[in-house]
Amino acid sequence: MTLPTSWNMIILIGTTAKMENPGCTCTWRTLYEKPQTMLVNFKNMVVKLGKDDPRRITHSLKFGFALVLISVLQYFCPSFYVLGDNIIWAVITVIFVLEFSVGATLGKGLNRVLATTFAGGLAVALREIASFFGDIGKVVMITVSVFFVAGTVTFMRFSPRLKAKYDYGMIVFILTFCLVALSETSENELLEVAQERLLTIIIGSCIAITVCICICPVWIGQDLHNQIASNVVKIADFLEGFRDEYFNNLGKTAEAEDDKSFLHRYESILSSKTNEETMAVLARWEPRHGRFRFRHPWKQYLKLGNQIRLCAYKIKALSVFLFRSDQTPYEIRSRIEEPCANIIMESGKALKESSLMLKQFAKAGMPNPHVANAKDAAESLKSVLRTNPWEGADHLQIIPAATVASLLIDTVYCVEKICEAVEELANLANFEPSEVLHRGTVQPIPDTDGAVHVITIAE
Repeated sequence: MTLPTSWNMIILIGTTAKMENPGCTCTWRTLYEKPQTMLVNFKNMVVKLGKDDPRRITHSLKFGFALVLISVLQYFCPSFYVLGDNIIWAVITVIFVLEFSVGATLGKGLNRVLATTFAGGLAVALREIASFFGDIGKVVMITVSVFFVAGTVTFMRFSPRLKAKYDYGMIVFILTFCLVALSETSENELLEVAQERLLTIIIGSCIAITVCICICPVWIGQDLHNQIASNVVKIADFLEGFRDEYFNNLGKTAEAEDDKSFLHRYESILSSKTNEETMAVLARWEPRHGRFRFRHPWKQYLKLGNQIRLCAYKIKALSVFLFRSDQTPYEIRSRIEEPCANIIMESGKALKESSLMLKQFAKAGMPNPHVANAKDAAESLKSVLRTNPWEGADHLQIIPAATVASLLIDTVYCVEKICEAVEELANLANFEPSEVLHRGTVQPIPDTDGAVHVITIAE
């Protein structure tokens, strides 16, 4: 069979390279398989991105649809014929404003429109005033004004409170002010161009906001709420897994380790501070939706998230002793098993009931009884430790078990603070009162990373 000319060239190149360099593994097969491997890897990456969060696919379609609307308005709306090339500012606005969530889109859209309006108006007024001082005076005044305004706004960006909500607006303010103030066009033409560009920016922002809200909206406040609830469950899952793993007398196998991924899920909590703060800032831009009212207490979520992270740090320390538990004999661990198991069981129930309150937007009619039980179990453990249950044992074997007991006692305090923060959130957000939080039922809580945590609270 005769190969095509292109294949003959590939074979010739591969053969020549191998003859010139005997150590070279470059052949026609590798030249053919490498692009194919790259395509397969790219396909797998795209599929994984879509499966992790299908909303990403919807957002991509929404983005393209918003740009299509701009082009439709350009060709079919008569007012756009007057604007001419300024329509590109509407396209740029959609590209920069349309974000994944409603909060981010609203924040950027309002920042862009307000910053463009104020900066453009200030620059036009400055040019009008500077025109009375002659050509040299005009240049000096504009130059000094640009230096002063750009420097002042840049300094304001260092403020954490301003940067969190208005950083994008301050950048647009500086850019717009410099473009208008340093423009070489006449005042009359400049005013007309500024009006046209402002109109296109407003149109682009309105299109981006409308598409984001009306087509499969993604509420960042809901994501923050679900993430906090799922983080509470992650803590409870680890505690339950710790009880089963630490106080057993069975050997560990590689297969058993692979089946215990829930013991590592809490690790995402340790680095969640920045993400939660960003989500809380963006959530403040969102209007009332679902069960989230105006002036929803987003700051309380940050307080709750901090308490959860403090508990996760304790769990991180516990995990070290868990994965090194084979160095402590079971006889040593078993002497504190009962009070520790009670602490873990009651703490897990308390956390899962708190997560259920968040899931159902419910407010309990009485304090969480499992918190009191966990505190009683902690006192019981302290009593056991005072009697020195390891008398006569090797001190090097006692220290790890005693440290685990101490960490579990500290964990009870962290669990209590988490439950108190949840109850405070329920009061601030006006959750609906509920005497019984449907105990004994199974409640799935979606996580932002695609996982689903199922919680069951016994009577």
